[in-house]
Amino acid sequence: MAELAGRVLKNYNGYYYVKVDGVEQPYTCKVKGKMKKNRFSLATGDIVNFEVSSEEKSEGMITTVLPRKNFLLRPTMANLDLFVATFACAAPDFSFILADKLLALAELARIPAILVLNKEDTAPAGLIAQVRSVYEPIGYEVFTLSAEQGTGVEVLRERLRGKICAFGGPSGVGKSSTINAIDSTVDLRTGAVSEKIGRGKHTTRFAQLLPFDEGYIADTPGFGNLLLEGLDEQQILAAFREFASYEQGCRFCPCTHTHEPVCGVKEAVAAGDIAQSRYESYLQMLQEVKDLQEKEGRK
Repeated sequence: MAELAGRVLKNYNGYYYVKVDGVEQPYTCKVKGKMKKNRFSLATGDIVNFEVSSEEKSEGMITTVLPRKNFLLRPTMANLDLFVATFACAAPDFSFILADKLLALAELARIPAILVLNKEDTAPAGLIAQVRSVYEPIGYEVFTLSAEQGTGVEVLRERLRGKICAFGGPSGVGKSSTINAIDSTVDLRTGAVSEKIGRGKHTTRFAQLLPFDEGYIADTPGFGNLLLEGLDEQQILAAFREFASYEQGCRFCPCTHTHEPVCGVKEAVAAGDIAQSRYESYLQMLQEVKDLQEKEGRK
């Protein structure tokens, strides 16, 4: 029985669709019984070995998951070159805390991330400049576009060329529309934002990798909120890359940068060297993790 290696493009109803380089049709695979006996984690983007059970039907049985170069927990993806944190300038409004949560998860997974602002034509005065002033100084590229009008799309297309990348962000910000604008052959479903609740419909139900210009591009399900289950306080601290440059000014080690009397990070915030919104996101995320830990402890 022939054994091949390929990349998982999507996981749906217990079936894994695996693409082999040089073979046009993906193989529809299930997990082999021997592998099921052991605990395993299998995500979109994983590289797997599988046995071909039917060449005619392009079917197989997955036997092994190869080591990952990275793993993103939310949205769940493996082996990414780039994460595209996607937001709208309005309807729904841009959220600094959600942006910081997404960037934090990518940071902890050691996946390079960029920030995309869709619906640039609806942006409130000063918003785009404010977002740039917060994120560009700490190394995050910010791209603005209008998927509906087609402006700014080409610049983002060039940035993604040849990469294995995933779009992630709240519902209704235009992830699917942006991907459609980048590659019109994709034709993902899109949904309007509800005027009543100010949120979008979840038009994407599961993550899937789609071939794109010598790489892959993935749309992922949207969300209303993003919880931080499984993270601890040290991980939250490590997710804010700009803090490290100022920690030598802290009297205590370790320092939580909250209540300590002499803290280089708090001094940097007061001086404007660290964005106030980033520090507020840090405090909010830190408290969320503490609350989750206490809740789990009661169980």
